[in-house]
Amino acid sequence: MSSKQTLKRSIVFFLVPEFTMIAFATAIEPLRSANRMLGYEAYKWRLASLDGKPVQGSNNIEIKADTSLEDERKKMAGPDRPSMVIVCGGTNVENYQNKSAFAWLREEYNRGVAIGGLCTGAHILASAGLLANKRCAIHWENLPGFAEAFPKANVFADLFEIDQNIYTCAGGTAALDMMLKLIGEDFDDSLVNRICEQVLTDRVRSPTDRQRLPLRARLGVQNSKVLSIIELMEANLSEPLSLIEIADDVDLSRRQIERLFRQEMGRSPARYYLEIRLDRARHLLIQSSLPVVEVAVACGFVSASHFSKCYRELYARSPQQERADRKQLLAA
Repeated sequence: MSSKQTLKRSIVFFLVPEFTMIAFATAIEPLRSANRMLGYEAYKWRLASLDGKPVQGSNNIEIKADTSLEDERKKMAGPDRPSMVIVCGGTNVENYQNKSAFAWLREEYNRGVAIGGLCTGAHILASAGLLANKRCAIHWENLPGFAEAFPKANVFADLFEIDQNIYTCAGGTAALDMMLKLIGEDFDDSLVNRICEQVLTDRVRSPTDRQRLPLRARLGVQNSKVLSIIELMEANLSEPLSLIEIADDVDLSRRQIERLFRQEMGRSPARYYLEIRLDRARHLLIQSSLPVVEVAVACGFVSASHFSKCYRELYARSPQQERADRKQLLAA
């Protein structure tokens, strides 16, 4: 290998049960493509699991692991120490509790190894104590529960975040963008563009590109005033705005807002606002262990009883039943 043909990164992908396959695959594939185009192994990787046994993804496909946590600890002081460890998260990550894995991640980080998280991997990094006062990204569906569970982490609904030696992405194809960003730092845009052509993507998205579809596409709504009102509502869930405050902000009358929402959304603005607050509450009930009363407060309800009444009317079950059903499903 010539002086130019140097290893850029040695990466351990730590597979967590129910990891998301799409994020895992789109993180590895650009590395493989880079090696192929360069004609040498600029990137190498291995897969680790807690016990070295295969790990089943959220799609029920098992992936063989190369090493165990015990093996990785033995490699920490030797030539096989990785330059980067990436935690592959997925569904039900909030229930993952393993002190040995958390300690290993801290040890690697303290030795100068970069630490990353795919999809919901940020949840595990935060549980390990690595995200206090750090910028991070997590899948939008898990953001409400994560923000409540880890208030010291600076979490954003971005595609990916890089804060010094901590790398996190929102999962899905955002893993591709984050890895292309790394490859671009190691080499140049020319190589990144060639990889984009190979994997049939037209560009590397910016870290701050939105995770979700724009409201216009997501809701099928074209009226710009209605979209502005919904954005205001989504930004003020814990302390809901009054209709008067919303009307003043968008320069419409209350009657105009009522009429627009009936036409575009098929319901009153108050009803729509209630539904998106209850949707956030549902995510918190499923993803966190917050008491029901704290979930109620976080979603702008003045009392747990009023919250429970509204929740039951929309979902035909109480918040307590929602959480109990979730636990029963996980235990099955």
